[in-house]
Amino acid sequence: MTVAVLRRPAARLGVARGAWFLFVVALLFALPGLAAPAPGKSAIASAHPLATAAGMEILARGGNAFDAAVAVSGALAVVEPNGSGMGGGGFYLLHRANDGRQVVVDAREVAPAAATRDMYLDASGNPIEGLSTRHAKAAGIPGEPAGWAHLAANYGRLPLSVSLEPAIRLARQGYVLDERMQRDFGRVIRDEGLDKAADPSFARVFLVKGKVPPVGHRIQQPELARSLEVLAKGGADAFYRGPFAKKLVAGVQSLGGIWTVEDLAAYRVVEREPVVTTYRGLRVVSTPPPSSGGVWLASVLNVLSGYDLGQFDSVTRKHLILEAMRRAHRDRAQYLGDPAFTDVPVRLLTSPDYAAGLRASIRTDKATPSDLLPGYVQAGGQGAHTTHFSVLDAEGNRVGGTITLNGWFGAGIVVPGTGILLNNQMDDFVMKPGVPNMYGLVGAEANAIAPGKRPLSSMSPTFVEGERGVAVMGTPGGSYIPSMVLMGILHWSAGADAQAIVAAPRLHHQYQPDLVFMEAGALTSDEQAGLEQRGHRVNQWPATIGNMHVVTWDRATGKVNAASDPRWGGGATVH
Repeated sequence: MTVAVLRRPAARLGVARGAWFLFVVALLFALPGLAAPAPGKSAIASAHPLATAAGMEILARGGNAFDAAVAVSGALAVVEPNGSGMGGGGFYLLHRANDGRQVVVDAREVAPAAATRDMYLDASGNPIEGLSTRHAKAAGIPGEPAGWAHLAANYGRLPLSVSLEPAIRLARQGYVLDERMQRDFGRVIRDEGLDKAADPSFARVFLVKGKVPPVGHRIQQPELARSLEVLAKGGADAFYRGPFAKKLVAGVQSLGGIWTVEDLAAYRVVEREPVVTTYRGLRVVSTPPPSSGGVWLASVLNVLSGYDLGQFDSVTRKHLILEAMRRAHRDRAQYLGDPAFTDVPVRLLTSPDYAAGLRASIRTDKATPSDLLPGYVQAGGQGAHTTHFSVLDAEGNRVGGTITLNGWFGAGIVVPGTGILLNNQMDDFVMKPGVPNMYGLVGAEANAIAPGKRPLSSMSPTFVEGERGVAVMGTPGGSYIPSMVLMGILHWSAGADAQAIVAAPRLHHQYQPDLVFMEAGALTSDEQAGLEQRGHRVNQWPATIGNMHVVTWDRATGKVNAASDPRWGGGATVH
């Protein structure tokens, strides 16, 4: 960025030198990419206290936020296996303090070379139940290990082997099962029968005599510890090529999967420019395709920027937010996919002029039925089968990481001899137009299955920057992710702190089904009645959706804060 220099304005205008100095500092401070004061404290918020502690340990050993992100990711693979792991993928949004560089590290899974457009359909063209969710064929080529190695090599200060030490220790020594994780185990056993899965290694690793273990049981994962050590000692090459890769592929193929050693060797992390938009003095930075998050947020915020929401009553204000959500999800289904395979109109979808057209179709007094908007019919869905963490270090480096196996424990299959849970990320593709995935989302040709393609995602790690300071936020939740991040942005804009942001009740609309999903407390009885009078149908939102983790830095006061979602717990620490 080039900054014009004004020569001797202080003398000409009679401004005191000290006042001019403060003006210049404030100007530089407000411009993205330029040096700014450091927070002086570090903060991490993640889904598990042990993962947060792992990140803090690495910061204490001289690492920066990027090293801590590796440590947190590795630890979450061990202690929160329902959400992410070495067999998964995700997106890391980075801000480097010394030069202001902001970049997205895309470690999303990719479709194997043997993948075909109709691979999950029977001879009649109908989806085969469970094939895209609870089978080894559901797994894309994982990206998390490559992402960790990339962060360490290109942005961290410490060797990958050091940053993964806490995860390796946790896998080998074990961790104590808490009530939350026991509940998660019980849910998948009850609802999806993972105790009866074809692969017995899931039960061998996580269950006791085929049953959910009691609270306080120590879960040890020596095979996963050895897999982590392979990556720690040899980097990405040791994981994606050579003897370990052959072992991994052989294990997947023995379970009916279609991976090859060539698939693993071909995997690459991609660095992408974030999607950046502005909203009432805030700069919002989020993920580009193949994530829908940044485009979705830009679309909704651009629509809402045309209203002074504070001037409306609460029913109208929430109605307008829901109508903007509806239209952004319509565009998601129609246009978004892997930009390497389809021409995604990001500039159009994120432009204020396009948003003005969307806004013109919104009535303040009446909901627009979704079937009057062009697009595809889709059914409702939700999930918390992902994980997010936020990191800020004392120098001002920051990371928003959203990583996933997709479904609960991914495909629910552990690759023999590795301790690695397979993802079921292939379900995020469109297996057939009009047929929803596990989150109720469908799409068009842009997100059809193809070899080497990355499936469309809703993951939305996000930075919110402005005069007040900085917030790092994100959450799991499938199709609900962007809605929750949007609500977080609006709460931050209204003055909420980190704790209030993660605790606030949430609303969601995803175009189809034509329903408002409401968390308990998000609407008063009068507000619900008011929305229903305008044509909205309101549905109760399960209380366990979402697990938001937020770190904030208030530049005016210097205060650094961190908060984890009270719905699930987690670990938030400032040091």
